Amino acid sequence: MLEFLPQDVQDGLNAARRDAPGHKTRMRVKVGGQNFALLRYSDQGFAVLSGDAPRLRGHVDLYDGSRHIGYCLIVASGQDGDEMLYEFKRNPPVTDRAPLDFAPDEPAPTAGVIGRDI
Repeated sequence: MLEFLPQDVQDGLNAARRDAPGHKTRMRVKVGGQNFALLRYSDQGFAVLSGDAPRLRGHVDLYDGSRHIGYCLIVASGQDGDEMLYEFKRNPPVTDRAPLDFAPDEPAPTAGVIGRDI
């Protein structure tokens, strides 16, 4: 069953949920040595509190706890209430090593027993 709430009631519930003392998010964006908590995150972008973060743009780092998950190029896409919305222009995957600039000669062994005929 679907229930609809008036917009002011829904806004109040969202604000109470966001400001609850137990509400901690692991996701954060880091810009110039400053960290800002993410309210929402998707493949297309993210949202932060507009009062906490300045108007961000350019390259930013995304973290999930202490794990670096992205070095992204972002643009501000709009404001929704007290949330500032940002879209990714570029969001490549983060790797722990440099990309190869050559093709490997032999394929590396995969999981299994090496040197044993089956």
